[in-house]
Amino acid sequence: MAFALVGGLATAAHVGLALFANTRLEAGPLAANLVGYVGAVLVSYAGNARLTFRRRVFDRAQFLRFSTVSLAGLGLGQALTYVATDAMGLPFQVALVAVVVIVPAFTFVASRLWAFAVAAESRSAPRDT
Repeated sequence: MAFALVGGLATAAHVGLALFANTRLEAGPLAANLVGYVGAVLVSYAGNARLTFRRRVFDRAQFLRFSTVSLAGLGLGQALTYVATDAMGLPFQVALVAVVVIVPAFTFVASRLWAFAVAAESRSAPRDT
């Protein structure tokens, strides 16, 4: 439930900032998507660290793993945006729908299995006696 809430907030930040950059600042689709991404990643990391996975927000190794997952998500989002707008000629809003459906699913799985998992495994691992 927490991931959905944080994801919803991050998605709203992404969409709001991307549309603002595209319509008000006249940024192209890729630049607008990047603006949305930057805002969303800040919301996503803090919210998921604290609420979803119950980890400290200020953990360097965790943040680096999350950043790796996030950058992979950015690459996926940019690729989806490019294919939809440039290769297929679809409106940016259509590309944005694909981005906000596919990328969060990818980042949840990667975050759960890797970015935030290491700290949980080390705490719950049995101790050698």
